[in-house]
Amino acid sequence: MNADRLMWIVVIGLAAGIGLIALSHDRGELVGLSTNEFAHLVFYGALALVIGAGVFATFTGRLGEALKAALLWLLIFGVIAVGYTYRFELHGVAYRVLAEIAPGYAVPLKDGPSVEVARARDGDFNVRVEVNDSRIPMLVDTGASSVVLTPEDAREVGLPVEFLRYDIPIDTANGRGKAASVVLDKISIAGNIEERRVPALVASPGMLKHSLLGMSFLSRLDSFEIRGEKLVMRAKQLDR
Repeated sequence: MNADRLMWIVVIGLAAGIGLIALSHDRGELVGLSTNEFAHLVFYGALALVIGAGVFATFTGRLGEALKAALLWLLIFGVIAVGYTYRFELHGVAYRVLAEIAPGYAVPLKDGPSVEVARARDGDFNVRVEVNDSRIPMLVDTGASSVVLTPEDAREVGLPVEFLRYDIPIDTANGRGKAASVVLDKISIAGNIEERRVPALVASPGMLKHSLLGMSFLSRLDSFEIRGEKLVMRAKQLDR
């Protein structure tokens, strides 16, 4: 067996180990070991194979190449090990960076069903909301008594816009208009806050530029507050 073949064995074994860890993560154990213990086993097993490859190469006159390969794979294994160990922290950091560079992405928080949204450059809080399994951007508006969708967003979430009855008077920044009453099956934010059967309105064409996340949704939350440049929304912890 040459060193290149041994290196491929290391790669395949490492990939298989990572795959098993990912598949068994929800169960918390694999072959009688916790996922952390199994991850350590994979890491140290791969390390042993790399050292073995170095020893093998030493006796075949390829010490320099073996040392370079060993250093490279040690670096790769170290990054993987650190990433797995701090996976939850890194996940949170990634979300926070994303929220800073792309306002509208809600960051799930650790303390219960809650999210954090960064203020946009125009001073408003915009958030990407999943409505009836379709994701649309919405403007958080505590002054709006109801969730209000534009006709375009209503069509996107599967509502029959052409057959709605626009008979409810509403006031918007563009003046008075009419809206249709609907009930949304689900409104979800970042998979961490979810409300079912939410009353809402669909504005008539030309009334709104952006859909509004109003009080028919916000009033169902346990709390929502502005902390500096962040809006924190926290759902009630109830059994559904």
